[in-house]
Amino acid sequence: MLGSLAGVLFDGLAYGMLLFLLSVGLSVTLGMMNFVNLAHCSFAMVGGYVSVSLMNRFGWPFLATLPMAFLAAASVSVLLERGLYRRLYRASDLDQCLLTIGIVFVSIAAYAWLYGTEQQAVEGFPPYLRGSLQFMGINLAAYRLFLVLCGFLVTAILVASLEYTRFGAKVRAAVDNQRMARGLGIDVDRTFMLTFALGGGLAGLGGSLAIEMVGLDPGFALAYLVYVLIVVSVGGLGSIGGSFAAAIVLGISDMAGKYYVPWLGAFLIYLVMVGLLMWRPQGLFGKR
Repeated sequence: MLGSLAGVLFDGLAYGMLLFLLSVGLSVTLGMMNFVNLAHCSFAMVGGYVSVSLMNRFGWPFLATLPMAFLAAASVSVLLERGLYRRLYRASDLDQCLLTIGIVFVSIAAYAWLYGTEQQAVEGFPPYLRGSLQFMGINLAAYRLFLVLCGFLVTAILVASLEYTRFGAKVRAAVDNQRMARGLGIDVDRTFMLTFALGGGLAGLGGSLAIEMVGLDPGFALAYLVYVLIVVSVGGLGSIGGSFAAAIVLGISDMAGKYYVPWLGAFLIYLVMVGLLMWRPQGLFGKR
């Protein structure tokens, strides 16, 4: 009984880390820049399909595709930010939603045309990430353990870069008061571009890491958009720590619900979301 409970907790932790990796980029752009980017998971698809293409067509090792997935998604996000998003920084939330959800539908159609509508089969995935490890009688899947480590590493890097560096100070200043930031010599346009690149790149990294665990098809951008928005809402806008805590709680709740109360299915994650937002309407670590 204890072994099965520990296994469920570990699987939920790994799933929560995946949700965090997929959502943390949106927490950066939505929470810090107040831009409603519903196309966030389209950037995740960019990273996923880059990894699939490099592995299946060119024989790249999986780990070598991860930085390429980050860079590809970051590049696409920069192009969209320079060409479209920057025109809507002062627009209403509705205008931002309509534009970005339109980008989602375009990306779904584009990937369905290029890759087909079926799940992508990954060739050449490293065997050392497919096995499992025994720890105190608990069977730990190697890839899920790898996801957990990636989640902690990304969290540490993000918190350090946004809270304790000059770049993070520039981003916060540009968001709080653009006129004052420009007066202090901060290039606000460049800062916003780099922030979008960071958010898009993190989405691409999450999409690449999601391939082995949840699969990849053109519907990914819509299927996981709901989960990403739930994590950001429950965690609190602009809070990296909040998104991390929310993703862990929601991931464990979802996995435990599917294991212990399968008749509820995936609905339990929504019940947990409602309960948490009734308790903390501004999110776990959000501020009024």
